[in-house]
Amino acid sequence: MPAAVLVMILALQAAMGQEIWFTVDQQGKADFKTVQAALEAVPAEHTGHVTILIRNGTYEEKLFITRSSIALVGESREGTRIVFPQLRSEWVQSHNGNDWGSAVINIGNNVSDIVLGNLTVYNNYGSLHGNHDHQFAIRGFKATRISLLYCTVIADGGDTVSLWDSTGGMYYHAFCSFEGWVDYICPRGWCYVTDSKFFGRNKPSASIWHDGSQNKSQKFVIRNSFFDGVEGFPLGRHHRDAQFYVVDCTFSHNMADRPIHSPKSPNTVPWIWGTRHYFYNCTRDGGNYQWFSDNLERADGSPDESQITAAWTFEGKWDPEKSLPSVLPFAAVPQPRNDAYRVPEESVILRWLPGRNAERSKVLFGTGNPPGELAETAESNFTIRSLKSGTDYYWRIDTVTKGGTIPGSVWKFRTNQEKGG
Repeated sequence: MPAAVLVMILALQAAMGQEIWFTVDQQGKADFKTVQAALEAVPAEHTGHVTILIRNGTYEEKLFITRSSIALVGESREGTRIVFPQLRSEWVQSHNGNDWGSAVINIGNNVSDIVLGNLTVYNNYGSLHGNHDHQFAIRGFKATRISLLYCTVIADGGDTVSLWDSTGGMYYHAFCSFEGWVDYICPRGWCYVTDSKFFGRNKPSASIWHDGSQNKSQKFVIRNSFFDGVEGFPLGRHHRDAQFYVVDCTFSHNMADRPIHSPKSPNTVPWIWGTRHYFYNCTRDGGNYQWFSDNLERADGSPDESQITAAWTFEGKWDPEKSLPSVLPFAAVPQPRNDAYRVPEESVILRWLPGRNAERSKVLFGTGNPPGELAETAESNFTIRSLKSGTDYYWRIDTVTKGGTIPGSVWKFRTNQEKGG
């Protein structure tokens, strides 16, 4: 179908309030051959999410997202790759000081509700040229409600994921893998990351960074995740006021014995609200350091670990775990959260984000891994009663579609256990 005709059809669908889906395939066997062409076809006025399905392949493209409510979803996390080499300083120099376009995926001002899922984004400038200065994989300035789900995001330099809406930015990342050099995950505003892996390659600086200077309640929460890196990698730092919550995380033996700190630089400013680095139930392979001992009681409101959720992080302004669209091919976003503990044995309601095109969901559940099939439902929740105290339970949701059944990942929780074990 000619592109102009397709754009007209999409505009008509948007005007009628219909959900819009289309597909990108490098071989020309779909609606578009490039991801950027698909993005440019999104109608200016549309309701609901526009979902762009990207078939496997390496797309050597720089992407510009200028409209809201768009989901870019890969056919597979390893097979769908968006790769582009870009050094920030080179881009700025050649564009009269303009930073717009200095990343692989660039998210425009006043854009919101973007989902990137089941794909890999890679800025490979450093491996090609040996320069590990700032080279963004994903970047946005005045963009909020950005979600990364089951993504691998890598840069061969600093600031891999740079979402920088310092006043209203809210970001949710789940089951992702991040890799980079200086401050490679560096949100401004509010950010919640869960069930993810971090790998830092820069020894003198840090892996995570936060700017929470515009509002005392801004925070960077990382839960149930694993940090690794080169030998001696530091965990975190911040130039301005920031607030970190690191809960149920594991650090490799390579992590340096260096608390989250302020770098000595001309940009350093005093921390108005003091040191706000909070930890709970964190461990390091090879032995713990004193500075990440449990101290949630020192935070404002002395939150219990069970309170530290995405909805709590965003202060009720956004609850992505209840509002994200079902765009992934498989079930996702488990509740209770993966590796939860202190789950009451009397009754638990399993909840999940259904897989794309799900007609039904198969519920697999039990004390063994893999769990056995228990039931089938057209709902996105299922109630389990009369569990055993102090017991690990495993569960999985398989998505039943017209085209077949798509297995989900296995998740786990433990009943009435004070800390994860």
